[in-house]
Amino acid sequence: MQIGTGNNTYEWIDYWAQYPDMESARTGWVHPGMIVTGDGDIMTTHPGEPAVLTYDRSGQFKGSWRVEAAEIHDITLVEEDGIQYLWLTDNGSKRQPELGYDYPPESPITSGQVFKTTMEGQVIMRLTLPDLLDYKGRRCAPTETAVNEVRHGGNGDIWVADGYGEHYVHRYDKDGHYLGSINGTDGAGKFNQPHGIFVDTRKSSPEIYVADRANGRIQVFDTEGRFKRMFGEDFLTLPSTMDAHGDQLIIGQLCARLTVVDIDDNLVCHLGANDEVTRVVGWPNNKNDEGDAVPTSLLEPVKFNSPHGMTVDSEGNIYVTEWLIGGRMIKLVKVT
Repeated sequence: MQIGTGNNTYEWIDYWAQYPDMESARTGWVHPGMIVTGDGDIMTTHPGEPAVLTYDRSGQFKGSWRVEAAEIHDITLVEEDGIQYLWLTDNGSKRQPELGYDYPPESPITSGQVFKTTMEGQVIMRLTLPDLLDYKGRRCAPTETAVNEVRHGGNGDIWVADGYGEHYVHRYDKDGHYLGSINGTDGAGKFNQPHGIFVDTRKSSPEIYVADRANGRIQVFDTEGRFKRMFGEDFLTLPSTMDAHGDQLIIGQLCARLTVVDIDDNLVCHLGANDEVTRVVGWPNNKNDEGDAVPTSLLEPVKFNSPHGMTVDSEGNIYVTEWLIGGRMIKLVKVT
C-alpha cells in the first residue's frame, strides 16, 4: 500500500514493530519520541513505563532499559567526539489507566526533567530548570530537546521546549548552564504549547524551528534566539515534531497527518491525512457506553490517527509512533 505522490511516495508498513507483550504496554497511553541511531537502529519509548526500547530497521526488538522518570516524552540523539549520547525529556506526569487515564493529582505542580545519558541509559548530566517568575507555583513540563551540535558546525547549545508548562523555550550552553529563554512575544506572538523544537542544518546557517502547536504554526529563530519568520498557519493544524531528510522537512502533526515542506518552508504535500478520525468522540481513543476511554477501533492502513513521535533514517524512510492507548508504530518506506 502506497501513499504520497511524485518524489514523496512511500510504502506504508502497518505495525512495523510491536511493543512488548505485557499489560502495561497494552493499557498504556503512548506518548512517545523516536530517533535513529548512527547504526541505523530505532529507539522509542514504552507505552506505560519509563523505558527506552530499541529495534532494528526490520522492526525486531533488540532490548530496553529503564530510567527514573514520570514519562519519557522525547529522545534526542547527539554525537560528541565520535560518541553517541541521548537527551531524554520527561514532561513530569503520565496518564494512568487506573485513574481513568487521568493524570495523578499531584501532576499540576510536578515539574519534569531533562537529562543526558549514555546509549545504555547511564545518566551523565541533568539540566536545572530555570527559576523564572512564571514558574512560581507552576510547573515546567518540557516536551522536547534539541542541540546545536558541534559536529554540524554549532556551538553545542541545548534548547528545551516547555510545551506543557508555561510555554517557553529555554537555552543552555553545552555544559548545561542556563543562558536565557524566549516565549514568542518578540516573534509572531506568544507560544501556545511549543511542543517540538528542531535545529535545522539544511542551510549554511543553522536555525531553530519551534512547533508552536496550539497556534498551528512554526516559528523560526536564529541560534541566538532572535525571531526570523513564521510559517504554516495556512496548512498546519497541530505541528508536534520535526525531522529533515535532504532539503525537505517532515512535520508530524497530531491531527492525523505528516506534512512535507521544502527548504523555503513551502508546502510540498501531506501524507496519510485522516481529518475525520480527529472528530470522533474520545479521539485519539474511543469511548465506551460508560464514557470511559478505550483503545480505538478505527486504526487502518494508509491513514494516520495521531502522529506524535517521528524520525527519518539515512535512506529517507520515515518511522512514526502514535499517541493513543496501546500505540501503533508505522514505517513509511521511501519508494521515490
